Amino acid sequence: MLTTLNTAYTDTSAADLAWTLGREPLPALATLDLELAGATLQLRLLGASHQVLLEEEHGTCSETVACIPGSSTPLPLGVAKRVGDWEYEFAARVEHLTPGQFAGRAQELLALVADHPNGLAGVFPGSPHAFTAMLAQRSEGQVQWRTWHAYPQDGQLVATRTRVGVRAPAVAAL
Repeated sequence: MLTTLNTAYTDTSAADLAWTLGREPLPALATLDLELAGATLQLRLLGASHQVLLEEEHGTCSETVACIPGSSTPLPLGVAKRVGDWEYEFAARVEHLTPGQFAGRAQELLALVADHPNGLAGVFPGSPHAFTAMLAQRSEGQVQWRTWHAYPQDGQLVATRTRVGVRAPAVAAL
């Protein structure tokens, strides 16, 4: 699903993004509710930020990547932790692109997400390359999502990848 977001940027640059787990739902500009083989997932666009709410028989998980005033948790390159019965993995990278590269990458990502049944993208007024996009899937017992946060004024594209799956039970030694 592709939508135009009727708001200005709420994040000013890639460096302003912070990551948190367990945050309550924040006001969203657009949402997409998904059912992925027993998991309920809500993709939420928060300006140039995102929030994902996951609920499954094993519990709930909330991931937020946003400009959060007073946050002391910057966007990490990677996180691996246990969240209840789940293994949670998060990775982020910042791509630095020329204006031509940025335009091509923006078109590619928006085309990928716009017509995907598990995709949500929001474009900001004033620039077709200013967007936030999200894509979710379930594979091999894990719920996975990817996001892209575009900052065309700086030539920066922030890409994140998250995987959440049930921990494998410990095997007793024989």
